[in-house]
Amino acid sequence: MVTTLTHERVIAAPADEVYRLISDVTLWPVVFGPTVHVEHLHRSERDERFQMWALVSGEVHDWVSRRELDPVARRITFRQERSHPPVAGMSGVWSFHPLEAGRTKVVLEHTFSLTDDGALEAIRSAVDRNSTEELAALGRVAELGHPVGEVIDTFSDTVVLDGSLPHVYDFVYRSDLWPARLPHVTGVELSEDVPGVQHMEMGTVTADGATHTTRSIRICATDSSIAYKQLVAPKMLLGHSGRWTFRQLGGRVEATATHTVAIDPRAARSVLGEDTTLEQARAHVREALGGNGRVTLAHAGRFVGDPAARD
Repeated sequence: MVTTLTHERVIAAPADEVYRLISDVTLWPVVFGPTVHVEHLHRSERDERFQMWALVSGEVHDWVSRRELDPVARRITFRQERSHPPVAGMSGVWSFHPLEAGRTKVVLEHTFSLTDDGALEAIRSAVDRNSTEELAALGRVAELGHPVGEVIDTFSDTVVLDGSLPHVYDFVYRSDLWPARLPHVTGVELSEDVPGVQHMEMGTVTADGATHTTRSIRICATDSSIAYKQLVAPKMLLGHSGRWTFRQLGGRVEATATHTVAIDPRAARSVLGEDTTLEQARAHVREALGGNGRVTLAHAGRFVGDPAARD
């Protein structure tokens, strides 16, 4: 049996801006709560294929999806290549319809079939809940009153370190050892029940002595990359995700720390002062998060360069 469910929401933002948030899946980890990481397998202007990791009932699941994008009609079709039972197949359509006063009606349609018709009500309930939450999250970011490119920011720091790629990768991968290796980390609890999927809780201290506890999920690709999503973002952010990438360059290693953030302008003003501009908030976030990444990579370089420290 094939079932189709349709959900709608009117969002107080221009259609092109709302479309952009859905068309660029690399932004989803900072827009949608369940989305942890997206890895493109193919990407062009009109079609793409990607692997997505997301929280489903508290557990991390992954799947591969294909999408076709039509920016002129503001329409995106999608289908999962491989679904998890009891779902036999899942596809759908996003469409964005301009309204008066710069508003947009967003329509999200899901069509699915099941391997067990007895699971229909459970799957229907899950699709209803997830669709409602996704549309609400979409509105939360789109209705901030600023273009997407101003509230969502991606930035990177790259360093080249002496040493071998496995040693540099292992320094970041073994975050449970960071309290003894990084001055700003006070404690880490790390678990990896599923190979390559880590759950991490970390305590840090800032230069002014303030302490913070963060929880993250990390997706690890051995000697290549470690992507993560912060489950509870700092006060001035609606979302924070990032990625460590590593590349061997002869006898040296190129390591890059990348961050993507969604800034809440009102929360930023409450933290930094009522006169704070969005540009100033972006600069503050870049320095704070980028600084931690640079410190981590600097210590990785010193650690990897000292054979005695690795023993």
